[in-house]
Formats: sequence, structure tokens, C-alpha cells
Amino acid sequence: MNESSDLMALKEAEDQNSDASARGEGAAVHRVSRRTMTARGRETASSPASLDDPSLYLNRELTWLQFNRRVLHEGTDPRTPLLERLKFFAIFASNLDEFFMKRIGGLKLQVAAGVSELTVDGATPQTQLDKCWALVREIEAERDRQLPKLLEDLGRYDIRIRSYLDLDPLEREQIREHYLDNIFPLITPQVVDPAHPFPFISNLSLNILVTILGDPNQGAGDKDLNLARVKVPIGVGVPRFLQISDRYHYVPLEEVIAHNLDILFPEVTIVAHDFFFVARNAAAERAESGANDLLELIESELRDRRIAPIVRVVVSEGMNEVRKSLLTAELGLNSETDVFETSTLMAQRNLFQLASLAVPELHDPPHHPVVHYRLQDTQRSIFYIIREAESLLLQHPYESFTQSVVRFLEEASRDPKVRAIKMSLYRTDEETRIVDLLIGAAQNGKQVAVVVELKAKFDEAANIRWSERMEQAGIHVTYGVVGLKTHNKVILVVRQDFSGLRRYVHIGTGNYHGGTARIYTDIGILTCEEDIGHDVTELFNYLTTGYTPKRNYRRILPAPKHLKKALLSRIDREIELHSEKSPGLIQMKCNALEDRDIVQALYRASGAGVRVELIVRDSCRLRPGLPGVSDNISVISIVGRFLEHSRIFFFRNGGREEYLIGSADLMTRNLESRVEVVTDIVTKPLKKELRLILDTLLDDQRNAWDMLPDGSYVQRRPDKENDIGSQMKQAEYAHDRLTSKRHRKLMRGVGLRKRN
Repeated sequence: MNESSDLMALKEAEDQNSDASARGEGAAVHRVSRRTMTARGRETASSPASLDDPSLYLNRELTWLQFNRRVLHEGTDPRTPLLERLKFFAIFASNLDEFFMKRIGGLKLQVAAGVSELTVDGATPQTQLDKCWALVREIEAERDRQLPKLLEDLGRYDIRIRSYLDLDPLEREQIREHYLDNIFPLITPQVVDPAHPFPFISNLSLNILVTILGDPNQGAGDKDLNLARVKVPIGVGVPRFLQISDRYHYVPLEEVIAHNLDILFPEVTIVAHDFFFVARNAAAERAESGANDLLELIESELRDRRIAPIVRVVVSEGMNEVRKSLLTAELGLNSETDVFETSTLMAQRNLFQLASLAVPELHDPPHHPVVHYRLQDTQRSIFYIIREAESLLLQHPYESFTQSVVRFLEEASRDPKVRAIKMSLYRTDEETRIVDLLIGAAQNGKQVAVVVELKAKFDEAANIRWSERMEQAGIHVTYGVVGLKTHNKVILVVRQDFSGLRRYVHIGTGNYHGGTARIYTDIGILTCEEDIGHDVTELFNYLTTGYTPKRNYRRILPAPKHLKKALLSRIDREIELHSEKSPGLIQMKCNALEDRDIVQALYRASGAGVRVELIVRDSCRLRPGLPGVSDNISVISIVGRFLEHSRIFFFRNGGREEYLIGSADLMTRNLESRVEVVTDIVTKPLKKELRLILDTLLDDQRNAWDMLPDGSYVQRRPDKENDIGSQMKQAEYAHDRLTSKRHRKLMRGVGLRKRN
């Protein structure tokens, strides 16, 4: 094909994409051919003078929003069961709320502080805000078009969200009685007048702005217009959607309140009611240096966050302009940028309530993690099993977190031969019993030391609570190194074995949280390898003292001191070893790729002919497929039933293949401002397992999206409609490991297959 026809193909594809976008059909872009992708790459490449050229980089915030758009697409995909699709709408909304609280909140602080420093892609904070606002409006318009279609499809199964006005008289009477008995006493209306300023609006709250003719204090004779705010009391036993009779029919709580305002405001005329939803800034953090008490500092930050500035308000489409302007002014917002309108339900994170309805045919088939094939014997000590195997590779949620990691800690807490337990704790939960097991270990006379990260975003209050409980039980609790977040996931158990003290270690990519272990894909190792035990001992000595002499790590690569340099040196090594006979290959799986130095190193590797295959879940600054820059780089994103969360790094290394796993994403904050841990995997069986994982992910035709040079994504389509994605294949592999025969045959083919 000549250049002219190439560009014609590009124009035709772009026209298709434009039409699809206008219709809200994000998946339509899958028709873009590889030839078109190449043409688009030629058009977007600008022959950069150097790898510092801003045109080579995508914006972090915009690429994350595109990831959330892919999440939304899962809610529209007809191959996904209906209630699972509703769940993805809830996830999309929850993600977007957090984005405004953290990312938009941070950008607003930068603008207020007069920060003009450019990002690597050449954008100021204000430029990023403007582009984010525009993209959010575009994506939310797509959501508003798609949600009614999904609710209509659910209606065919008699699952309905009904308007209060559509209820028959008997249904209204029943709902009103339920409201009076169970919800009305929880509501506190607040009138706005000279004696009562506009009330404080709590974060992520759904509210009703009520316009009243007449002053409740003056009686029906007063004819002035007044405003009142009513908070919809969702939570603490009050559901967002109230069930009507015994069917799966629901009415939103805010509608019930709005159509029974006469109880709250008797003897006055209700002129209008409007719904609004707010999100507050959660990005403000105080500097740690000079703080005498880190715990007190974090508690103070939590108090500040509750009263932090509002960063966005969502209102009903068509809200009266006068009332909207008044509300915006009272909230201290810009009516042109900070106000978002919706024609559908607000606060859609509450759709989780309906997405969990027990209608099996509208859900994915139940997923039951299997017990790791080496851990089937629950009567045998887990320490004997680890010592016999030397290392075990765990893969969640396909293999049980409870029957591996929690079992490891549980046995350590009561084994009389265990002398000490050390652990880093970023997030956990009540159900997982991690804290209870640590307290039990201390009560059993073992030395227990826990490094708690107090600044785990949105889990600070829980972590403070865990810390206080553990300290009261006599556990040595520290809060890591000042100025650095402790983000690694490590457990060290010191046991008196027959030959002396032996160290048993767990290193993982995910948090010690039973809830997320069921829905996040993570990997980890249980090992008694001597060098790893030595390194983890050094790591905890660093975490509990902050003292940083030269520590001779043998197998682990901790950030911020070693990891980034190690990754860059391995990329350079791959370039040096690359040849026609022994081509270089780099494969990396992570949640985000944002660090400029890593991106530039990968560009250099591509320019030298090294093949680079990246699996990046959300934010990605790198642009693949740019001629002369990233011809040899491909990027895919996998969005499916489980949240991809594991981090794996592979280097062909001239045939001496190297695999690494750990807690770190390829972001500057992870590599330079956090204590992360990555470890190499050296045993052949574990390497084969990691190879199978990478091959399965890269070959995914059901849940994978290919990234184009301009930062947009193309969803892959399987040749067979019943083709399953990589996540379900990995669940099958976990079951196969228990039957052995099929798994042995599968593993013999690992590394021998040719992949396109």
C-alpha cells in the first residue's frame, strides 16, 4: 500500500471512530487495522530531536481517564452478564470519585499555589485540568446514554429502578410507612437564612436542595423564597434503593424523601427540589519532616480532609440556572468547570447494592479459589512444605489467599518453634484476621514487629485503629521511614529448625487484605531461600531504624535506593546483548508506567531492535508504534472480571532469562519516594509458571485492549465468540495443577510456543 492509500485508510478509520464515539460505542474502534495503526503512528510522530521531546509522552491523568472508560465499556459489553455490567458502572463511578478527590484535587492545589512547572508531556496544571474536565464530560455523556439501556435490559428480568411517581397508591403508602419508621428520624433538614449560613456538605454525600415559599419560623403568611438542604442518609444500615414489596423493584431513597418533604417542612409550599452530589479534595498532605508524632499528624490530616474544599458538584440535568448558580457560589465553585450535569442517577457507586442481587443467571459463574497444589495437606506444617519445595509461587485469586498466606501467618503465630514475626502492613481488613493473628503471636511469647503505613490513601483511619490495637498487645509498631511510604508486602518468620534458625519469607504484589485477594490478581512467593531471608532481615532493620548504611542485598531490589537503577541497568544490558542470533526481549506487567527515565530507556531499547511487550493496566505515558522511536514496543491493557494488580518483569538476558516480581509500579513515586520490594525468581518450576502467566496475558483475545500511538485503545475480538479471556484461563490452570496430568502437559509446552 502506498502512502496515499495508507492515509485514506487512516481517514476512513478515524471517521468510523468519530461516528462510534458520537454514538457512545467505544468498542467500535476494534475495526482499526494494524496497517491503520502504523499509518496513525507515522502521522502522529514528529521526528523528535531527542527523547525529551514532549510529543513522545502521554499525559498521566488523561491516560487514567481512558482506563476508566475501558472499565465503563465492560458495563456495556453484551458478552458480560447483566448484573456484572451494573457492577462495572458502580466501579466506574467509584473510580471517578476517587480521581476527582486525589488527582483533580492535587491539580487544583498546584494551580492555587501558582505552580507552572510542565509535565514531561509539556502540560501545565491548568492545561491538565481543562483537558480532564472536557474528557470527563465526554465519558459521562457516554455513561448517561448507556445506563438507561442496561436498566431496560434488566427490566426484562423484572429488576427495576422505578420512579416514585410511577408507584401505585398502595406502593406509595407502604414506602412512606417504611420511610417514617426507619429513615425519617435520621434526617436533619437545614434551612439557609441570615441566622443559618449554608451548611457544611460532607464528602461523597447525596443531597437535596429544597426551595420553599415561606419561612418555617414565620408560618404560612410569609411569602419569601427560602432554601434548605437535606442530606440523604445513605449508609449505616440505610440502603440507597428501597425495595418495593417482595419483587426486585426499587425506588431511590432521595426520591422518597423529595416526595415526602411535607413531613419535614409542614405548612409551607415546596417550590422545587434539586439533587446534588459533591466530592471534596483528598490530595492535601502535610510534610512529615519536623513532626514529633506521625500518628497525630495523620489524624490531623484526616480531620482536614473532611473539611477540604469541594472539587466537583454533580447536579440534575436541566436544573434551574438561578438555583444552580446560587448552589455553585455557596460551594465556592466555578460554574463553568466544576459543575457537572447528569440525566441519570447520581452517586452511581451505590449501584453495588443492586449488582449484588442473588440472581445467578445474571452473574458470572461462581469463582472458587483452589488450594495451592502443594498446600493440600492441611495436617502437615506449612514450614515443612516450604522447606521441601524451597519456594512456592502463589497466584491470587485463582489460588486461595486464606489457605496460603493467612495459613502461613496463622501457623507461625502458634508454632512453638517460631521465635519472631516481622511484617509490613499497608492495607488489611477485619475478615482476614491478620491483626488478630499478630496479636495472638505476641500473646504466645513471640517477638512481633509490624511496620504500618499510616498514609495508605483512604485507609488511614483503619490503619491507625490497627496500630493502636497492636501496640496495646505489646507488638513493636513502627511507621516506616520518614519521607517515604512503606508500600512493600513482606512477612518474615524466624523459626528454630533442626539445623538452627531458619528464615521463612512471603513477598507479594498485593496487600494483606482478604477482600481484595478475591478480586485482584496478585502473585507472591513463600520461600526459605537463604539469600532472600538475609535480604528481608536487612530490609526490616532499615524500616524500623531508618538507618541506611551500605546494605548488601543479594536477591531483593528495594526502592528507593536500588530498584530504579537495577531496572535501568537491565534494560541497558538487554540492548548490549541484543543481536540477530539472540534477539533481546523485555516484558513488563504493571499497573502504571509513568516514570520518564524508564520510558526513555524502553525507547532506546526499541531503537536498538529489542522487542518490548508491556501489559499496563491504566496510566501509560509511553507511546507505542512511533516510527524510529517505539516501533518494537507494544502495549496492552487487560480489563476483566478481576482487577489486574500483579507486577512481573522479564528480561531475556542473552538466553539466561531473568524474572522479577514485587510491589512496585513503574511510577516515579514508587521508584523514588516509596519503600518497595522486588525479588528475582531463580527456580525453574517457578520461572515456568511465570512464563505461562505472561504468555496467557499477552495472548488474551477477550479482555485485552491494544494501545495505539495516539494513546487510544482498540479492543481485541476473539476469532471464536466463546473464547475465554486470560483470567478465566488462569483459573482453569489453577484447577489443572491439582489434577497434574493436564498441567504437566501444559507446562512442557511453555516457552516452546510461537506467539504472534
